[in-house]
Amino acid sequence: MQRLALFDLDNTLVNLDEAFRVWAAEFADGYGLGREAVDWLIALNQAGYPHREVFFGKVREHFALSESVGELWGRYRRHMPCLVRCRPEVMDGLARLRASGWKVAIVTNGTADNQLGKIQRTGLAEAVDAYALSGLEGIRKPDVGLFEIAAKRCGMTLADGGWMIGDHLVADIGGGRAAGLWTVWIDRGTWLDQEHEADHVVTDVLQAMEILHVVQ
Repeated sequence: MQRLALFDLDNTLVNLDEAFRVWAAEFADGYGLGREAVDWLIALNQAGYPHREVFFGKVREHFALSESVGELWGRYRRHMPCLVRCRPEVMDGLARLRASGWKVAIVTNGTADNQLGKIQRTGLAEAVDAYALSGLEGIRKPDVGLFEIAAKRCGMTLADGGWMIGDHLVADIGGGRAAGLWTVWIDRGTWLDQEHEADHVVTDVLQAMEILHVVQ
């Protein structure tokens, strides 16, 4: 099996939940909304509104804000890349994989400006061999096409196998399996009692990287 490792971005290589908490505190402070508003925003985010247009529609209505949904969402997209961090040990782990002969790519859903901003500002653009963003390619995980693009940009094909590592059971694990890849699920405790078909389950991306070194 070829050494191809595809990684999800949010809550896999970077901790989006942590960055969101910082954003929520800044947002509430900017509007003078208080601590209860921070808790409300975090709860809404955890309730499962992945599409930010829907999310900000609810935010605008709840706080009776004058800005449009588009303005709120646009400001979020521009600012979030400034808040996201990639741990040094994760960067080191990616470098170690590549030094061992692995081709490494990021496969992520999301708007082009937001996701590309995160990849560039964290230094991940230079830490991987390639990336495939749904906002640029017009297809989203779990569509196999996005995985195919990432593999091709690494000079490989899905037919020769590889690995997909991510935290989302449908987009990452289901999509990875449909693409013919082995999978490592990063369980962050948000999919309680959900059945899955991941080949390995870990709680941190560093553990996933160690698995790759063992199987190589």
